[in-house]
Amino acid sequence: MNAVELVQVVQRTAERWAQSREELRALDAALGDGDLGVTVSAGCEAVRDRLKTLEPQKPAEVVKQAGMAFAAGNPSTMAALLGGALLAAAKTLGDTATMDSKAVLACGRAVAESIAARGKAELGDKTILDALVPSLDAAEAASDGQRLHAAITAARQGIDESAGWQSKRGRAAWLGERSAGHPDPGATAYLRFLEALSEEYAKGTR
Repeated sequence: MNAVELVQVVQRTAERWAQSREELRALDAALGDGDLGVTVSAGCEAVRDRLKTLEPQKPAEVVKQAGMAFAAGNPSTMAALLGGALLAAAKTLGDTATMDSKAVLACGRAVAESIAARGKAELGDKTILDALVPSLDAAEAASDGQRLHAAITAARQGIDESAGWQSKRGRAAWLGERSAGHPDPGATAYLRFLEALSEEYAKGTR
């Protein structure tokens, strides 16, 4: 996938991902301040606006601009985490003119490492990482044509398994035992992103 193709996929994915606003708002209201839906929808809108006029030569430029736009779209902790994570992902791409599955996986690992470091979180804390890391492991083990499907399946399993846990990071941690039984909003947002990516990428390749 070259830079122009990446812009098209990101634009379509962002448009669809933003449609999960109300679901994410409700999930976040149960564990936090309820602003995740706004963060995602505003971030997606900012990304789409930024990419409209971008004439990128390399995928790294697309990912970098998307990260900067998402972080500026709505001032929140999640926006800053995801924006910074995309900037870290962009660095892994270097000057390459195209992205293959290995490059995408490298971006994903950089995203996970950035979120873990900046959010001071790890697996088992009931955060986005409990869907993100298993999805990357599953994608890495799958064949090229099945990587995205494997990632989505693993992310769903991670959310289901962690829903009964007690949250250990962010506002959700303030609820203590009352946080158990609720799926993590950030992990769910990541799953909705993967689902949007899968649907829109499939449309673009038909």
